[in-house]
Amino acid sequence: MSALPKEALRRGWCPSTLRPMETGDGWLVRLHPPGNALSPRQLGRIAELAQEHGNGLVEISARGNLQLRGVTAETHPALVEALLSEGLVDEAEGDGPQRLTLTSPLAGHDPSDLIDAAALAAAIEASSRSIPGLPAKTCIVVDGGGTLSLDHVAADLRVVAIGSGKVAIGTPRGRWLGPAAPAAVPDIVASLLHGFAAGLPTFAAVRRMRDLPEAGLSGMIAKCGLAETQPPARRPAPKRAGVPSLGPSCFAVLIGLPFGRSDAATLAQLGAAAEARGSTTIRFSPWRGLAFVDLDWIQAQALVGLADELGLITQNTDPRLSVQACAGAPACLRGETRASRDAATLAEAAAPLLAAGLKLHVSGCVKSCANPGPADLTLVGHEGHYDAVFSGTTRDKPAGRLDLSQIVQRLQPGQDFHTRLTSGRASGPKV
Repeated sequence: MSALPKEALRRGWCPSTLRPMETGDGWLVRLHPPGNALSPRQLGRIAELAQEHGNGLVEISARGNLQLRGVTAETHPALVEALLSEGLVDEAEGDGPQRLTLTSPLAGHDPSDLIDAAALAAAIEASSRSIPGLPAKTCIVVDGGGTLSLDHVAADLRVVAIGSGKVAIGTPRGRWLGPAAPAAVPDIVASLLHGFAAGLPTFAAVRRMRDLPEAGLSGMIAKCGLAETQPPARRPAPKRAGVPSLGPSCFAVLIGLPFGRSDAATLAQLGAAAEARGSTTIRFSPWRGLAFVDLDWIQAQALVGLADELGLITQNTDPRLSVQACAGAPACLRGETRASRDAATLAEAAAPLLAAGLKLHVSGCVKSCANPGPADLTLVGHEGHYDAVFSGTTRDKPAGRLDLSQIVQRLQPGQDFHTRLTSGRASGPKV
């Protein structure tokens, strides 16, 4: 395989369509569909391209981006040409963000939303994505206040509807600004991001807004011209799979990919079935799944039935929804365990705990690509074993190192992992 330019292969960056990332199974090409939406036919076309130019494996990231695996130096140019010429991606040149905003997969379709979050996200993209110096991972949640809360999603800034035509803007460390009219928000967000990017040279170790020292954060807030306010009330956890109503006789179908992965043939079948049943729009969710909108009840149930046959996630109680897992070895060069395969075993073994609200993160190495934040139990791959971290991230001190069978055993009722997780204790004896 021919080498990519050195800067396009460095670790810890954000790959894109134009600049892929080298992995254990070839190049990973990340796609940013325009407006985070595709038609069913476009989804089928991407599945076709994944088989033709990659190894046929497709992922959905926690930012709702598609990822094609197994692309090579020889196949990449033709893949890029097809994606760009057919309007399947929205790509920007340079090292900045390819997409800034993250919305509910029902944004623009949810009648319970207090604002048009999809339109506001598009306006923020237009005003801010090209700001010089923004880190590639910069993320702005735009939450319309409707059915699917995004309170749990990590972000640098949060734009949350708090009333009809009224929003609050959340910054790191729980500081909230507002209220503001949606029309004013793109300029306010641009001011905050300009302040952040301009201050980065002063703070050499800072790469995300959440890492700014208090003085830097306060200076950025002061310049935006919006007063501080009380945080919005937290909303119930969203239902990440199922058939939510979009109004009289209109429904959406939320389908999850197990650990965010699927083969292209499965996605092609889903796309064809959705098109046959009249769905015109597919959006992607931060729960590594797809939302098919504007279906009647019979059409929705038929699509759910097919997804069940394909082994996908259609119920909000499915334990796999509460497990974050990277690809792991051998697909990832850094992976020290088969994280994706092991995640399936652990989801089954810990199903009662996961149903009760446990969050499990299975990472093939310390990089934490699948879930940068904390989880109730984080398992970090190390030479075929896992370091077990309770209530922390991959970089926190582990309680001990075990193999997969030991972890499965200790997650059972009456065993120490099970007791520790159900009691909610953040510390305990060494394993």
